Amino acid sequence: MKVNHESVVQYILALGDQEIHMNDLLGKKVVIRYLHQINCIACGRLTSKSFAQGYCYPCFISSPETEECVLRPELCRAHLGIARDMEWSEKHCLQEHIVYLALSSDVKVGVTRKSQVPIRWIDQGAWKAIRLAATENRYQAGLIEVALKQHMTDKTNWQHMLKNVLAAGTDLLTEKEKAIRHIPPELNRFISNDDEITEIHYPVLEYPQKVKSFSLDDTSEFSGLLTGIKGQYLIFSNGQVINIRKHGGYLVELECL
Repeated sequence: MKVNHESVVQYILALGDQEIHMNDLLGKKVVIRYLHQINCIACGRLTSKSFAQGYCYPCFISSPETEECVLRPELCRAHLGIARDMEWSEKHCLQEHIVYLALSSDVKVGVTRKSQVPIRWIDQGAWKAIRLAATENRYQAGLIEVALKQHMTDKTNWQHMLKNVLAAGTDLLTEKEKAIRHIPPELNRFISNDDEITEIHYPVLEYPQKVKSFSLDDTSEFSGLLTGIKGQYLIFSNGQVINIRKHGGYLVELECL
C-alpha cells in the first residue's frame, strides 16, 4: 500500500490499474478473494510461490531489490563498486541514509534512505521517530546500526504494534542521547543535530486485544469488518490481520459490502 503522511496516515491500495483509498473503507465489511495467481513484482512472470514479498525465485536470487544489504545494510558493497546492479545501487545505496530511533511498543533502531522518511516509519507502524545519524551511504548507516543493535532491538514487535501497546513514557530525545554514546568514534561525524520528533497517527477505529494473522495462501476468501490500518496491516473487528506487503504480486478481488 502506498501512504501519504497527513494528520492521519492515508493508505492507497493499487489493484491492477485501480487505486483504492482504503481509509474510506473503515467501518465497512470488506471481502478479499485470492484468485490463485501470483506474478513476480519484478519481471511479471507467473510463479507458484512468492519469495521476499513478491518475487519469483530467479528474481529473488538476482534482483538488486533482494540483495543481502536490503536487510543487512552493513553488508552493502556498493561503495566499493560491487553490487548486482550498480546503476540501481547508485540510486538506492549510494545516497544519504538516515539511522533513526522509532517507537512502537519499544525503542528500535533502523536504517532507511533519506527519501523514504517518513514512509519507512509508517510501514513499520511506529508512532514516534527521531533521526539519529545521516550518513553518505547505506554501508556507513549499517555500521552504526550494528553497533546499536547490541543495546536495543532492530525489530518491531508486530503483535504489540497492532494492539497499540505503547511505551508512552519513553522520551526519544533521552534515548537518542543514550544511543549516541554507543556510536563508534570514527562514525561520530554522522550524528544528526536534527532533534525533531515525528509523531504519526493511524486510521484505526478500534485496536484489538488479541491479534491473529492470516495469509491468502491458507485462506482463499476472507470477509470482515475493517476497523483499522497500521503499518502494512489491515485490522478487522475479530482481531484478524493481514500483512498486505507480504502478498505483493497476488491477484485478488476486493469487495466492499
